[in-house]
Amino acid sequence: MKFWYTARKKYSIHFVLVFLFIFCTFANPNFLSVNNMTNISTQLAVTTILAFGATMLIISGMLDLSAGSVLALSGVFAVSVYKSTGSMILAILAGILTGVVCNVINAVMISTFKTPPFIATLAMMAVARGVALYFTQGQNILQLGDFVKIGQGTLGIIPIPVIFLIAFGILTWYLLNHTRFGRSLYAVGGNEEAAVASGINVHKIKYTAFIINGIFVGIAGVLFMARVNAGLPNGAINYEFTALTASIVGGTSFSGGIGTAGGTLVGAFIVGFLDNIMNLNGVNSYLQQIIRGGIIALAVIYDIRTKGRRTKQILGNSEKKNEQKQTN
Repeated sequence: MKFWYTARKKYSIHFVLVFLFIFCTFANPNFLSVNNMTNISTQLAVTTILAFGATMLIISGMLDLSAGSVLALSGVFAVSVYKSTGSMILAILAGILTGVVCNVINAVMISTFKTPPFIATLAMMAVARGVALYFTQGQNILQLGDFVKIGQGTLGIIPIPVIFLIAFGILTWYLLNHTRFGRSLYAVGGNEEAAVASGINVHKIKYTAFIINGIFVGIAGVLFMARVNAGLPNGAINYEFTALTASIVGGTSFSGGIGTAGGTLVGAFIVGFLDNIMNLNGVNSYLQQIIRGGIIALAVIYDIRTKGRRTKQILGNSEKKNEQKQTN
């Protein structure tokens, strides 16, 4: 009984994914087809890479509402560089550099000027989208040539975007679990004042988190534009909310200090499977938005209730220890 309680508590989100997978299998016969599974994994690559970056920021007590807009800006810059030079390496570097610059500006506003992350990244959302539209004059960039291979090609039987997804998932897991930076992220998100008292350079940690997020967003921008075979200044709208949903559903706490790369991956697949089965069964797009919003609300409510129970448990244990000391 104790084993089941522990397993349910630790792997509850995994059970949800398995249940959803089984449900989708019976809900539509096309769900398990090779083409559909390939499409799901390829489409999830972009938003899941964004979700990995979002997870690190949320763990440290921050968030990024500009990811979708910065993705579009990074993507159109990458496409433009490729069309000018024919170099995929330079195009990727242009996308990464754009993502990093935008995120450094976010870090300056948040860490240096103490602007709330919600306000700072909301401003960047508007600015990045505006720059992307101004740069392209609101027109899509077409005829990308071999640029599409990075988004539509395969390595053996594995789609290239999925390879990027796996690589960035492993990188996120390693950073969070096996580096001082990862431990510092949890400390800053758990209690920033305590982190400062313990000697952690909070300013540096926040900058580093945003720079890494910028790299992730830049790569996601390159993959997105290559997959859709166009430079879309109006592309990836609301992708930041999809990424946040995947992270929160995967167990990352909006209060900071809690989250895992594996949980985010599972959360991304839950969101992806749900979107896919709704599309396969012809669910109205407006209704889909309502369902997605409901998922976010439920995930946040669950997070708040879970953290509340954990706090009560900690306080209860402290009171018991104090009573034992007084008795002795």
